[in-house]
Amino acid sequence: MAQRFSRRGVLLAAGGAVVAGALISPAKADAAYSNVGTYGTTINGGGVSDPADVYHPNTSSPHQPWPVVLLLQGANVGRANYAGFARKVASYGFVVVVPDHTRVIFGVPGLYADGAEATWTVAWAAAENARAGSPLQGQIDAGKLLLTGHSFGGAAGLGLSTGLSTPPFTDLPIPAPPQLKAAAFYGTNNAVPGSPVIPPVANTIPVALIQGAADGVGSPANGLGTYSVLLGVPKLYVSVTGANHYGITDAQNPAGARPDLSPQTLNQADGVENIARWAALWLRAQLGDPVGTAWVYGIGDAVDAGVETQYAR
Repeated sequence: MAQRFSRRGVLLAAGGAVVAGALISPAKADAAYSNVGTYGTTINGGGVSDPADVYHPNTSSPHQPWPVVLLLQGANVGRANYAGFARKVASYGFVVVVPDHTRVIFGVPGLYADGAEATWTVAWAAAENARAGSPLQGQIDAGKLLLTGHSFGGAAGLGLSTGLSTPPFTDLPIPAPPQLKAAAFYGTNNAVPGSPVIPPVANTIPVALIQGAADGVGSPANGLGTYSVLLGVPKLYVSVTGANHYGITDAQNPAGARPDLSPQTLNQADGVENIARWAALWLRAQLGDPVGTAWVYGIGDAVDAGVETQYAR
């Protein structure tokens, strides 16, 4: 929602916003690291080894160790479909890990995220940070885990946000790791299938729900309804104009996944970039970054005409 004053009364000027005497423009809120590298790895846990792609800033400049972002995939959406999103999130100063996890749900095998992946990824981060020959040796902050997720993966992440993942979003109940700090999910809700009931989510970490306004699989009404029953704050809701359920993936209706018959009017690459920007800046805000904080709590809504937002702090 474009407006002259944000909800916190931030004054806009010359396409940007004045915060504590400094001009914050959309470009200033953009990614800090244009060069992003990637490599393959495996995430081990629960007796399985999941193939995973890792995205990270490529820079020789001094920096703090990178926090880790785990992306929990949508049902039967292979990890390669999230390359654009993961690369953009990584460019904000994160190590982004995107695994493929295969398991059986209700007798049907497929790619289904598991809440246990959070615990496994924490272990991977500590080992990878110490591993001789790792592209990220000594560069990972293994004490900070953040979540992103899409659709079913976001629902698995909602369980983790409460401190406990339960079936069907994991095979056996498992607590969230203490390293988990915040989450941002796309196309995600907590509605009971086939019912108007949306149970409360007693989240103990900050949660952002980013929702395509044209989503024909996870309805905007259920997304907004889930935001309203998030019991913990801070929380954020972002409605992306013209985006459908696969606004986060590199192409529409990935092979093997449930198609969204609601057409997307937003350019695919632009949508992926904008969804990733909101997710990354939300996560940065929860780690204390001032630009992320300014963006998600008012400025982004004021200067990004393609979204409408609401939040509670």
